[in-house]
Amino acid sequence: MAVIDQAMFGIAAAFAFATGANDGGTLLSIGLKIPGRPRLLAAGVSLTAFVVLGPLLFGTRVAETFTQSLVTSPAPGSRVALMLGIVAAVVVVAVLNSLGLPTSLTLASIGGILGGGLGYGLPISWPAATHVLLVGLAAPFVGALLGYLGQRASRLSPPSGSATRAVLRLHQMAFALLCLAYSVNDGQKMLAVLALSGGTTASAGFVSATSVLVIGPLFFLGAVFGLPRIAGPLNDGILAMRPNHAVAAQFSAGIAVLGSSAIGVPVSMTQALAGGLIGSGVSRGAHRVRWSAVGRIGLAWVFTLPASFGLAAAAAFLGKVVTS
Repeated sequence: MAVIDQAMFGIAAAFAFATGANDGGTLLSIGLKIPGRPRLLAAGVSLTAFVVLGPLLFGTRVAETFTQSLVTSPAPGSRVALMLGIVAAVVVVAVLNSLGLPTSLTLASIGGILGGGLGYGLPISWPAATHVLLVGLAAPFVGALLGYLGQRASRLSPPSGSATRAVLRLHQMAFALLCLAYSVNDGQKMLAVLALSGGTTASAGFVSATSVLVIGPLFFLGAVFGLPRIAGPLNDGILAMRPNHAVAAQFSAGIAVLGSSAIGVPVSMTQALAGGLIGSGVSRGAHRVRWSAVGRIGLAWVFTLPASFGLAAAAAFLGKVVTS
């Protein structure tokens, strides 16, 4: 049993690093277009502080959705099946990222948990799963709409694209909003996976010094690792981004994700940010958006859920057969 416990904990730790690489790198990369921005080290530390303190200050409702609403049985062996689902999610995201296709680790995690539960024969709450997926599907579209409206309403920089002091101040506010939204929603999947690795469910009482010490440093290291790999495909891959595009995308994504947090539904910050960038680009003319890159990213999103679900279901079913 000790070996299994160590393996489960190792998966949770690796997931925290992978989340930092995928999500943390994305959140930090948007600010690269802001001249005069705070140092990346300070931004990374601030983001990590939000991630570990958010559940303590604002609750764990989204983490509870991951651990209690999708798969509803604490049957023996269930944690192994669900953690195999998490492994499948990380593998799918890693493969897509290696191909230059940024995708959603949250979407992959949902697919992995559902697939692992189904493959092992655990009861799935399909109404809850459908609700979560529909809200998640709406996130990039809401982000795009808010990005479009925000960009249309603002004239933060002259046509040359040079940044002003106002842009920098707005970026600082938008980044803080983005970090807050991530900490109360998307970032809580790390807490959920840590809880699942121990065979329990996430709750306010689960947040402890151990969870903070595990999640914080690994998320930060992952963000440092992932930043240079994510920045290109997400930023200049979608459009030739100016500082005001970045600010509009940050505000729109933060608002969209905070809205879903109110109902306890996990949504992908990376998808909301991509939607915000698309919307802000379209507001200045649809020709500014590189639609071929958008199509590739959209294809990666479409592939992520069924690939994670299928791989997790197969792994969990095989694990059940082997251990029976």
